[in-house]
Amino acid sequence: MKETIGFPRALLFYYYYPAWKTFFESLGQTCQVSGKTTKAMIDSGIKVTVDEACLPVKAFHGHVQSLSGECDRVFVPRLVSVEKKAYICPKLMGLPDMVRHNCTGIRQILDPCIDMSRNRKAFAKEVYTTGRLFTRNPLKISAARQKAEYTYEMFTRLLQAGLAPIEAMTKMNLHDAPDSWNSGTSHNAPAFEKAVGARPLVIGLLGHPYIIYDSFLGMNVLDRLKLMRANVVTMDMLPPTMIEREAAKSRKRVFWTMGRKLLGAGYYFLRPGTVDGCLQMSAFACGPDSFISELLQQESARSQRKVPFMTIIVDEHTGEAGVHTRLEAFLDIAERSRPG
Repeated sequence: MKETIGFPRALLFYYYYPAWKTFFESLGQTCQVSGKTTKAMIDSGIKVTVDEACLPVKAFHGHVQSLSGECDRVFVPRLVSVEKKAYICPKLMGLPDMVRHNCTGIRQILDPCIDMSRNRKAFAKEVYTTGRLFTRNPLKISAARQKAEYTYEMFTRLLQAGLAPIEAMTKMNLHDAPDSWNSGTSHNAPAFEKAVGARPLVIGLLGHPYIIYDSFLGMNVLDRLKLMRANVVTMDMLPPTMIEREAAKSRKRVFWTMGRKLLGAGYYFLRPGTVDGCLQMSAFACGPDSFISELLQQESARSQRKVPFMTIIVDEHTGEAGVHTRLEAFLDIAERSRPG
């Protein structure tokens, strides 16, 4: 029986949607993605979640509710671990339970448990169990999994080549159209262009994908930096081996997957001669992010040629005007700090 599976455009959708879409469509199902994040969506999520939840989790609830009545199932995986001896945020681990308790009108939640902290056997079993909901043919499930893994590999290559997730999905015909990269306040760009000169600044951008690639949650930071004549390098553009090598400089191994990725990329960006400035976008109430931010601030202060480092923390009350002003000030500092 053919079903429509809803995918909230939030949290780790920006990393894993291509693989899951390929998997389910290979089994004859239809995938439907929620719309772009809006204030109404955020308000909807805020009403049903606890105050202590971070903004991305509140946004996720809003996206789930927007799919209410539109799909046969909503995909809310229980993400425990995506690699050995490392884990994902506890809020993502408990997300299916939170959604069941907080969101009404959802017909059925599809919540495979993804835990690869020890080996891939449990993951393979969970994928097979999920596939059995739609077909009894094990060969068909195995083939769908192989296609999904190949799609994910191609997707990550496009990210490392410099494409944003939605652009990469569009290139692979996995998404209808890319998000706008020119939705910022362009009337502010000419004045700043004159200030920074002809050679663009290179800015290393750190942040969870559900913040920096979401134009609403991330305050259009990618658009704004581009309009301010800055070339942006995100942590997803760096080779995983490089990130691991840099993260290993920490006295203790960071066992949060995303936290270690942020730390490794940050250490790389703060090395003299890599970028002109390092910017971190973080959500209020994210404990691991605040820890990583402090380590990077210390690293920036120790650097022989201090690479400017700044953290912008967003929540549901953050205004775009304030973020724009801080970006202008940060790029001005980066311009004055770079050699030559």
